[in-house]
Amino acid sequence: MGKIALIIFLLFSFVFAEEDYSEMSTQELIEIIGYVKEENQQSFLKELNSRIPKMSEYEKAQYEKRLSGDITQEEQIEDEK
Repeated sequence: MGKIALIIFLLFSFVFAEEDYSEMSTQELIEIIGYVKEENQQSFLKELNSRIPKMSEYEKAQYEKRLSGDITQEEQIEDEK
């Protein structure tokens, strides 16, 4: 009986779990712009907007490119050197 309750609890926790974008790097956040599920958009945008003032010039340029669609899916955003 305990195993069944544990399985049900785990299933419900996965269903109601949200992505934790605070654990992602700014580069990772920039890379997934446009690929975030609609139900996670609010928390994603909140985290991304909190990082904009702290972005380097390189990250801001990559952010603008991603928003404008100038970066293709295959193109990787490289770390600033």
